[in-house]
Amino acid sequence: MPVEINLFGFFAPVLLLVLVASVLIFIVLDLLLARLGAYRFAWHPGLFRVALFAVLFCGAALVVHRT
Repeated sequence: MPVEINLFGFFAPVLLLVLVASVLIFIVLDLLLARLGAYRFAWHPGLFRVALFAVLFCGAALVVHRT
């Protein structure tokens, strides 16, 4: 797995692309959970959001770097 990829002459780390993808997935998932009212059941909604993003980003990074 390459550590950097070429994007229009700019060498970007693969984890930067994983971060951007994780943020986009997190925004969609966060809006969905907020609309469904799932944050009412969380003890601390802000902490739950941070943990959700950490799980998404770390999971995606592990999947990308294992292949």
